[in-house]
Amino acid sequence: MKFGRDICCDLDQALRREWLVTNGLGSFASGTISGILTRRYHGLLVAALNPPAERYLLVSKLDDTVLYHEREYKLFSNNWSDNTVDPLGYINIESFQLEGNIPLWRYAIADAILEKRIWMKQNENTTYINYSLKHASSDLTLKIKALVNYRDYHSLTKASNWQMDIVPLKYGTKIIAFENATPFYIKSDRGKFESAHNWYYGFNLSVEALRGLDHLEDILHAGELTCTLSSNDSLTIALSTEDLEHIDGQTELEKRRSYESEILNKLSSPKLKYRKPLREKIGRLTLAIDQFVVKRQQPSVIEGNTAIAGYHWFGDWGRDTMISLPGLALCTGRPEIAKSILLTFAKYVDRGMLPNRFPDEGQKPEYNTVDATLWFFLAVNSYYQDTKDKEFLRKIFPILKDIIEWHLKGTRYNIKVDAEDSLIYAGQEGVQLTWMDAKVGDWVVTPRIGKCVEINALWYNTLLIMTDFAKILKKSHVAYKSYADKTFIGFKRFWNNDLGYCYDVIDGPDGPDSSLRPNQLFTVSLPISPLTRKQQIMVVEICSRELLTSYGLRSLAPENADYKGIYRGNPSERDGAYHQGTVWGWLLGHFALAHFKVYKDQVKAVEFLEPIFQNLNTHGIGSLSEIFDGDAPHNPKGCIAQAWTVAETLRAYIDISKSDKSG
Repeated sequence: MKFGRDICCDLDQALRREWLVTNGLGSFASGTISGILTRRYHGLLVAALNPPAERYLLVSKLDDTVLYHEREYKLFSNNWSDNTVDPLGYINIESFQLEGNIPLWRYAIADAILEKRIWMKQNENTTYINYSLKHASSDLTLKIKALVNYRDYHSLTKASNWQMDIVPLKYGTKIIAFENATPFYIKSDRGKFESAHNWYYGFNLSVEALRGLDHLEDILHAGELTCTLSSNDSLTIALSTEDLEHIDGQTELEKRRSYESEILNKLSSPKLKYRKPLREKIGRLTLAIDQFVVKRQQPSVIEGNTAIAGYHWFGDWGRDTMISLPGLALCTGRPEIAKSILLTFAKYVDRGMLPNRFPDEGQKPEYNTVDATLWFFLAVNSYYQDTKDKEFLRKIFPILKDIIEWHLKGTRYNIKVDAEDSLIYAGQEGVQLTWMDAKVGDWVVTPRIGKCVEINALWYNTLLIMTDFAKILKKSHVAYKSYADKTFIGFKRFWNNDLGYCYDVIDGPDGPDSSLRPNQLFTVSLPISPLTRKQQIMVVEICSRELLTSYGLRSLAPENADYKGIYRGNPSERDGAYHQGTVWGWLLGHFALAHFKVYKDQVKAVEFLEPIFQNLNTHGIGSLSEIFDGDAPHNPKGCIAQAWTVAETLRAYIDISKSDKSG
């Protein structure tokens, strides 16, 4: 996780690598290792004002300049509307690395070395920036301009005549963007801060341009901090929605390091018993996965937990959270987090459905999902198998029972079990219900109306899980087992003898859909398969030949006329490619597990996972990307850090590797 001048001083390379720090509330700070803003989501304080929602960009960046031996060194860089990069401060970066999840820059300034670290305080909307002068032959002066904003993190600012209230404070300033806006503060532990109010116009956010979106933004220069450091001195700046009375950078840095150490220490618990060869990769993924765990306030005012689906732009999604939960919490030795997440989402079950997502602005949850609720059963089962928490099972069983009943009699969006074959039918025009959920205006790209293969593999597993739960709690299990047996028989309808793999959808408005997609892989990777062993092998083989890539599985086979090999363009073009060939990282874990399940070849299964670890260094540094191009070289796209990619890679890597006798 360390890059030298060959990467840091190569602007193209430095722009493509992004860092991320979080605080457990949904807030974050993020940018490129070059220091240039390329996304509307880049900033030093993106605060969740109603955790984990209502995220606002408050502080965009700090432009830092060094005066040393009567020479001026710009450490910052900006890209302007005419595509000019000025100044070229990135050429002074000697190295960039991650210390745990803490980004660290080392700047070479003649014979001086200046280090900069950025981190957030857990459960508080505060970002710390620490400058430490490691060695120098004379004093060094830092002049740091604070560039601020106040906007929803999805939008952009055009200054017009906007006048913010910049209130001078000792060692800093208080900023009130407009009446009733949340105040925020810029403070330091030393130096002199002089307030200002100058708009800088035309920051060019180049990645937004590539995404076909508005990409020019205006940012306010709110003041400048001047501080002189001697060798081994340090300066800490706090950006916060809290009016901090005292800033102790070293103490806060140690708290952050201790927090991350505690997370890693859980991997050494006797229960997990991860052998030494596994710990480095597991540790890296464990630190990455922690960035997705956040708090969510519940209607009962009891604090719960949820998971951010991906950074920078996703909130907490039911489907993503339930799929991620085993890797998110159980593989990392934090079952209490898993329990909190399950109980949090259980409070939102409505008409037998789990929410698909919680909107950013805190409106009512949306329930347009058929699979999130079924993944909920697998998550509950994973938690119970890990903890044997019978009291929890007793508490949640009535909710699970109610979900089954709603699916049997029917709920939203024509989601209902067909009495003839015990398979779930779902869908209506204009609504996307499965994980292949891209929609452009009124166009649902992959509607998949009918009986979907992975939905019914999940349904079969759900019924078997309920059978076991009923037995454990000494309740009647006969009906659940009967439905499971009938579903097993009905599932045979998915097998396409002519092609030698499963239909993706049956009983749809246009008849069966034989498109080769990765959804059938779940018929093998889930705990219990409704296919014969021969059929399972055939599914794995066709997926490996047509869909497998180094970083995940294509969402559609290249031979299909609708295949899109490159994910690019404006929003409609990108959404049109999202599930039409784009590679999804989270599916790689399921492929490796499915391969291991049918061939029992541990070495080979682990080898399938190894390439994605390269992605830790190439997009979101220290994390794994959401998606990749379907065509080689499979460049990373989408979110720089995606919960289910990290979680499912971690879970698969552990499940396949943990019995390695050589470890």
